[in-house]
Amino acid sequence: MPTLSIDFDPAVIAHLMNASGDATVHVTLTLGTGGTSSSASSAPVVPRGPLADLMEAGLLTAGTVLTFYQRRLKRSGRAVVTADGQLVVDGHATPFPSPSKAAQAVTGNVINGWTLWHVENGTTLDGLRRELESHNDD
Repeated sequence: MPTLSIDFDPAVIAHLMNASGDATVHVTLTLGTGGTSSSASSAPVVPRGPLADLMEAGLLTAGTVLTFYQRRLKRSGRAVVTADGQLVVDGHATPFPSPSKAAQAVTGNVINGWTLWHVENGTTLDGLRRELESHNDD
């Protein structure tokens, strides 16, 4: 039977130690080549999909928490951006490839995730996308 070895970066351990008791912590595992640290032997993860441009511009980073709250429906959601540009939604085991698919998983409706999800300061993903476009027009 093969042996499973998991090595955590010290920053991950520090994050886990500071997390509150009811916090959800998402951990992504990748296959290494065996015998050496996977971080030393694997290529860096490159974002792809709809969020890639925002990530490459530094407007969105892996680990960013996105939230929404629909007051009238008393419904909220939380998702975390992965290094490859997908969204891990609380309560769902599989990452979603787009903001709208992630929003649909929470709401049960087809919905524009770009205008629904927002970062901590309240800016929507659509707002970040418009910011990127305005920088590219300069």
